[in-house]
Amino acid sequence: METSTFTPLQSVQQALRQRVRPEKAAHYPKYFQAYAGGYGEGDQFLGVVVPDNRAIAKGHWQQLELHNLSPLLLSAWHEERLCGLFMLLERYKKSKTAAEKEACVQCYLQHLPGINNWDLVDATAYDMLGHWLLNRERSLLYTFAAAGDLWRQRIAVVATLAFIRKGQFTDTLLLAEKLMQHQHPLMHKAIGWMLRELGKKDELVLVEFLDQHYRNMPRTMLRYAIERFPENTRQAYLKGKV
Repeated sequence: METSTFTPLQSVQQALRQRVRPEKAAHYPKYFQAYAGGYGEGDQFLGVVVPDNRAIAKGHWQQLELHNLSPLLLSAWHEERLCGLFMLLERYKKSKTAAEKEACVQCYLQHLPGINNWDLVDATAYDMLGHWLLNRERSLLYTFAAAGDLWRQRIAVVATLAFIRKGQFTDTLLLAEKLMQHQHPLMHKAIGWMLRELGKKDELVLVEFLDQHYRNMPRTMLRYAIERFPENTRQAYLKGKV
């Protein structure tokens, strides 16, 4: 029987390339704004869709130790970075001890330069970092929020989804206040998304926050936050008549 000469890392890279879709490779640079002046400027795309990427990660994560993930997490190829994050998340979820989970989180934090687009942030910000911080001190998120870096700021906000799911809203609301006047639409969307998720758990808390802040919220943020409200209520907020 012929045996593979690929290393575990090469096997992952080969698996990704076997699932390339040329039409996606052509579309993704525009979709993720990899053009000059875009938030993803200079990024490179193979053209692998997310479900295929997740499947590859689930099939290979056990073959790569944490220290061998760096070439993926810092790759020039977007889908390799995403696959590395999916593999890291799988290892985190399957870890049986706090020490093993912490090692995954530390790996995540050491590779932040490669987490530089919204899908990469969202892949692990709440299911790993947010989950890890559920019963821990959370000053890291406020450090990220104050960093002046778009992706760390989005990590800070999106990580709070783990708290929201447990009925903990304070950090989401505080970060929303701190970053409400952020200039980037990706932050408007992230904050609006978290507020909407908070509203699913406790609509009264969301309404109280909105009544205090909605007139000063960027339009996109407000639209995301009130997306699930009845149409007449949505229009009242959008027209400033609440």
